[in-house]
Amino acid sequence: MNWDDYDVFCHVIEHGGFSAAARAMDRPKSTVSASIGRLETELGTRLLERTTRQVRLTEPGETLYQSIGVLFTGLREARTDALAQGEVVAGTLRIATPYEFGAHHIGPVACSLMARYPQLKVRIDVEHHAVNPLEHRYDIAFAMLDAGLPASSVVQRRMFTLERGVFASPELLQRLGEPVLPQDLSSLPLLCGSADTKWTFTAADGTSEAVPTPTSRLNSGNADVRLQAAIAGLGVARITATFCEQAVRAGKLRRLLTNYTCAPLRVYALLPGKRLMPAKVRMFLDALGEQAGIEI
Repeated sequence: MNWDDYDVFCHVIEHGGFSAAARAMDRPKSTVSASIGRLETELGTRLLERTTRQVRLTEPGETLYQSIGVLFTGLREARTDALAQGEVVAGTLRIATPYEFGAHHIGPVACSLMARYPQLKVRIDVEHHAVNPLEHRYDIAFAMLDAGLPASSVVQRRMFTLERGVFASPELLQRLGEPVLPQDLSSLPLLCGSADTKWTFTAADGTSEAVPTPTSRLNSGNADVRLQAAIAGLGVARITATFCEQAVRAGKLRRLLTNYTCAPLRVYALLPGKRLMPAKVRMFLDALGEQAGIEI
């Protein structure tokens, strides 16, 4: 009896297919298929109905999964807890992050840790919306938000507060004029994030002013798309300062309303609700905290 084949069977059900299970287990899809084939031969029954679009449990498959699914979930959690007590930084660290944060903060830290720990592998997926790490099997999912997250079963750690500004190309400013006050932005084309409803500014005396963004010329959750559009002179973009620093130095963009402070962008690390934190996760968060000059 090969218990690993039973574990593979549970992964296929939990992830909704052979390809997704293979990615989650870091195995070739052919190996996953072979495990299911062996299990069906051993039990003398078909467990899964396979189509080009989905995988569906047969009645014997449903009975088997109801009996063993919770057991294998418990075994995996017990193994994770045991590994977390050690100091071995190894295995695959699965991270979901917005591109803007991943390119300038996650990427450098991941490269540094892989150089220090040869047994560590890192998978970084770019996501433009908040991802639940429990549902998508991530070790860490980063979310960039204007406000706090609602209460949930995941562990939330506020990691960064990123400085933002509004930027435009010299060509656009020469053509349409440079705003002096935040409300002047209403007469300019705006390049907004997918969740933007208003841009908030704080003056030196502490007073705040919100500029509604009901209509924008470009709306995208991808900061790189907004950056390129701003460089092309298509509008004014609100972007984190580190992300467009190179374009500003090169004279492609200018920062506007420098007498005002933009509302910062809060970055949260979302973690599965585990009792103990694996060494690879702990080391990554520690390194990221060091980069930001904060203690996690």
